[in-house]
Amino acid sequence: MARLSLGRLALFSAAGILAVGAALHYTGRPIPWPLDQVPYGKLIPTQAKPPAPVATGPGGRGSGSRPAVTVVTAKAERRAMPVRLDAIGTVQAISSVNVRSRVDTQITEVAFKDGGYVKKGDVLFRLDSRLAEALIKQSEAGVAKDRASLASAETDLRRAEELAKRDFATDQRLDTARTQVATLKAAIRGGEAAVEALKVQLSYYTILAPVSGRIGAAGLKEGNIAKTGDNSTVLVTINQIDPIYVSFAVAQRHLPDIRTAMAAGTAVVQATQHGVSKSVEGTIAVIDNLVDATTGTIQIRASFENADETLWPGALCQVRVTLRVDPHAVTVPREAIQTGQNGSFVFVVEDGVARARTVAVDRTVDDRVVITSGLVGDETVVVDGQLLLTEGARTVERKRDRGGQSPPPNQTSLRGSAG
Repeated sequence: MARLSLGRLALFSAAGILAVGAALHYTGRPIPWPLDQVPYGKLIPTQAKPPAPVATGPGGRGSGSRPAVTVVTAKAERRAMPVRLDAIGTVQAISSVNVRSRVDTQITEVAFKDGGYVKKGDVLFRLDSRLAEALIKQSEAGVAKDRASLASAETDLRRAEELAKRDFATDQRLDTARTQVATLKAAIRGGEAAVEALKVQLSYYTILAPVSGRIGAAGLKEGNIAKTGDNSTVLVTINQIDPIYVSFAVAQRHLPDIRTAMAAGTAVVQATQHGVSKSVEGTIAVIDNLVDATTGTIQIRASFENADETLWPGALCQVRVTLRVDPHAVTVPREAIQTGQNGSFVFVVEDGVARARTVAVDRTVDDRVVITSGLVGDETVVVDGQLLLTEGARTVERKRDRGGQSPPPNQTSLRGSAG
């Protein structure tokens, strides 16, 4: 019975040693063999001591080590990298004018084509102005009458002054003549002002374009009665589209960098309207004077020259703001960045051995990540195969194709993160 218990104990001990060895083998650590110190026959009396492992060449099993991991690598490089922000914006007309009538009358002519382009001062509508023209003529006739009366009154005044010098006219008559002349002069000035007011009103009957831009469809056509007031029908709307605004929001933390770039003159904005491949370049024109406390963002408007009408009011567009360009930023491919419990890190290959290197990530630009600390710019980093890597693991570069290029990282299942 005692011998049977000892045999079971030996089997259990052997199984435990094999399990520990398998775990150490997977992590790449050397496997200690307690059989070198304890007589092997005392643990497993029924088996012979295994032979010592034989070392093999690169890529094979070494003395107690795991196989080398096949990886794809790339170089950390120093290159010029922009500091930029991406956002979704809305195209807005700098000026949008709703044209309404100032008088109640009938439309006699629509002088533009719906959807066309108009210049400031172009005739848009002509209204029935016959009544206004008649009132002007009437006022002008009144002014002419007053001028004739003034001429007669001035003659009487001169006669009264001559008689007064000879003591043939009383002072009362002289004062009356002077008063008559002054009254008629005032009447003439009032009549002339009335004529000018009527001429101003007459200008309301010819509606001109207040701004240059793209005009919409006419709200009323010929023969309709145009009305005045805020609730009246809008005759037409004009949107100024050259230049034009693109409005977008950015997080408030970027505001100091944006203002610094504007002061230095390095801020450049690119806008690409959805569905349009062509981009246009502009500058930041307006920063809102208030941060939205609900979203923590601030509205910005960029101005663009839009002579070819690439941007259309109301359309969505992709906005890219380049604040500056760092000439010597340390960058690695985006696939090299891994995330562990202590933050971001990369695997650096040194003499065929993988070393985990903690890095500080600043930003991602296209397919490159800008590193602020942890790398100097000439290291070889792993971009594929990180799943099987550990600290100190041996690596072997994947064979390149005939063109001398490594396979793209997405052609393997070994990608992942460790740490």
